[in-house]
Amino acid sequence: MTESACNQSRRTLLKGIAATTLLCPLYSSSVFANPKKRLYIDGLSFLPENLADVAASKLDAYVCDISAIEPIKQADGTTNYKRTYKACIESIKKAEKIVAENPKILLQGLTGSDISKAQNEQRTAVYFQIQGADCVDADADKGSSEDNHWPQLTELHQHGLRVLQLTHHYGNRFAGGALDNDGFQGLDKPLTEDGKMLIAELNKRNILIDVSHSSPQTALDTAKITNKPIVQSHGAVRSIVNNARCSPDEVIRAIADTGGVFGIFMMSFWLTNDPVPTIDDYIRQLDRVARIGGMNAVAIANDYPLRGQENLLALDNDNAEGVKQYLGWWQSLADKNVLGFDHTPEHVVIPELNHIDRMSRIDDALAKARYKSSDRDRFLGGNWQRVLNQVLV
Repeated sequence: MTESACNQSRRTLLKGIAATTLLCPLYSSSVFANPKKRLYIDGLSFLPENLADVAASKLDAYVCDISAIEPIKQADGTTNYKRTYKACIESIKKAEKIVAENPKILLQGLTGSDISKAQNEQRTAVYFQIQGADCVDADADKGSSEDNHWPQLTELHQHGLRVLQLTHHYGNRFAGGALDNDGFQGLDKPLTEDGKMLIAELNKRNILIDVSHSSPQTALDTAKITNKPIVQSHGAVRSIVNNARCSPDEVIRAIADTGGVFGIFMMSFWLTNDPVPTIDDYIRQLDRVARIGGMNAVAIANDYPLRGQENLLALDNDNAEGVKQYLGWWQSLADKNVLGFDHTPEHVVIPELNHIDRMSRIDDALAKARYKSSDRDRFLGGNWQRVLNQVLV
C-alpha cells in the first residue's frame, strides 16, 4: 500500500472512531477521554478474609470499618452490644497487622495523599473507621480541661483510626441515634454537651466525623459547629424512602455545606419501596443527593463486604428468601412506632450491585443516565478524595 493510501486508510479509521464516540459516550469516555482508570473509592466496607477480593473490587481506597462489639449486661438483665474501647483496640491492632503483612495489596490510609500513592502503586488504601464513639466513652469523663489528652482516642489514632462515627442506630452519651427517633412523636435527640466536646477534639486531631446512624438533629448540630467537612459515609434519602434510617433533605444539605459528602449504600430496603429493586433505583438516590447538595456531595458506599451481602450471594440474590433474616428486627422497630418500619421490606439487595464489580457497574449506569465523565469522576471517588485530602492532613 502506498503512503498516500495508508494515510487515507488512517483518516477513514479515525472518522469511524469519531462517529462511534459520538454515538457511544461509554466508549468515548472510558477509552479516549480518560485513558487512566477512573478513581474508585467506597464509603464503607470491611477487610475481607480473602484478600484477592481487594484487587477484584477495583477500589483505589475505601473507608474500612474495623469495629468490634462487646456484650454489656444491663441492670434490667438484658444485653446491649457496644463498640467499646476494649473491643475496638483489639480489632484495630489486628487490622493494622493484616495491612502491614500485605504491603503489595493494601496501604494503611493515614493522610489523604495516600489515595494517590495507592493508585500509583496499584494498591488499595484502607482508612480505618469505627461505627460509634462508645470506644472513647471514658475520655469524656475527664472533662474539657487543657490536661485532658483523650488517651483512648490517642491510642486508637496511633493505630490508624481516621474516621469516627458518633453513634450506631441508638443514642449514646455523645449523640442521638437515628432509631431512637419516634416518627409519630417527633423525638429527635440532639448532640450532647459531651458530643460537642468530642467534635472539637476530632476537628483538632484531623479525624473525619461521620454522622451515619445519627439522629437528624445530631447531624445538623454537628454540621453547625464543626470547622472541617463532615460526612455521612453510608445512608439514603428520606424523601425517597420515608424511614428513620434515611436522611432528610436538610441533613444532606447541611453536610454538603460543610464541604462533606453523602454516600449512598447498598441496602435496598432503604433505597426504594418498589417490590423489585434495580440499579435505576440506586442512580435515582445519587441523583437526588446531587440535586439537594450539589455534585460535590455525592458519593458511593457499600456497608456490605467487598464481595456483597454474603447470605444473599449464597441464595443467588433471591431477595424473597434473603429478606426473612431481617423481618424480626424490622418488626421490633415497627412495634415501637419508629418511622417507616410499618412498611415491611421485600428485598435486601439490588442484584446487579450485590457483586464485587459494583463500582464499574455503577459507572456504566451513570453513563447510561447521561452523566458527564467529570461528574462520574466526582461520584465514584473524586469527592471522597477531596474530603479525605482536606481533613486527613
